[in-house]
Amino acid sequence: MEQVIDENEIKDIVGSILNDYSAEKKIDAVNIFNKPDRREVTTVLRNLYKIIFPGYFRDKTYKIYNPGNEIAVIIEDVFYHLNKQVYHALDFCTMRGVMTDKERAKESYRICKVFFSNIPKVRELVESDIAAAFDGDPAAKCFEEIILAYPGIIASTTNRIAHELYLLKVPIIPRLMTEYAHSKTGIDIHPGAVLGKYFFIDHGTGVVIGETAVIGDHVKLYQGVTLGALSTRGGQSLRGVKRHPTIEDNVTIYSGASVLGGDTVVGKNAVIGGNVFLTSSVPADTRVSVKNQELEYKDGSMKHKTEEIHQSKEWYYII
Repeated sequence: MEQVIDENEIKDIVGSILNDYSAEKKIDAVNIFNKPDRREVTTVLRNLYKIIFPGYFRDKTYKIYNPGNEIAVIIEDVFYHLNKQVYHALDFCTMRGVMTDKERAKESYRICKVFFSNIPKVRELVESDIAAAFDGDPAAKCFEEIILAYPGIIASTTNRIAHELYLLKVPIIPRLMTEYAHSKTGIDIHPGAVLGKYFFIDHGTGVVIGETAVIGDHVKLYQGVTLGALSTRGGQSLRGVKRHPTIEDNVTIYSGASVLGGDTVVGKNAVIGGNVFLTSSVPADTRVSVKNQELEYKDGSMKHKTEEIHQSKEWYYII
């Protein structure tokens, strides 16, 4: 088919779009060279995995025989590139106020120094997560399998990395990191969420943990769990308000459960059963479950009875 192209019409189309850029819309960012780079942040994160798990995530780029020297090169490389991205991020979002180039350079370097000084703490927490996964999953054959194959470990490790930058009030970069893990694992953990020691997400697909969620030690979540907000209708007026639940130590939450609200506290040693929907606090040592549904079989179909909420001393039944 012969194409008919009017060059003047094409110029008019291009011109109309370029003119629209002068309207200063929020979606415009023509000067891309002074903004954080998503790909470079992802590269930094993947290299941080190599620092957290030395020997597990190798890079054939470095031809060094001494493993210690190789890690040293990676650390220096990550420091350089993270520093550059933090420098751009400080200008990207005005949450810190307007800064001069010199002030941004000084602050980005300070942030990176503090961040790298916290790497041993992050590795200690990650070590506890791997122990929790091994102890809590009879399908796990060895620690190596958990590190290389378990999506929950990648998601929680990424959160622990990003959370350190979040605490240092670095704009956008922590979120880019956790969204990369989200895209790879199906597990969505906001970098602001606080994870205690020995945290384990089993299977993990569909898990959502909100920004202000606080999770204690020895907590185990299964796939499809949501630790969310009751409502976000207030929009920006809710910024800084605790919107997500607190999960205390030694709690297990089974698949499909939703625990919502900033005032909701799940007490120590509680067990939340599958598909439970909670919007109020649960005392310590309590088990909450959906009572066994009464099944009626008719022509191969399945019907469920829904009645009222029953309560006992130890169990909360939701049916």
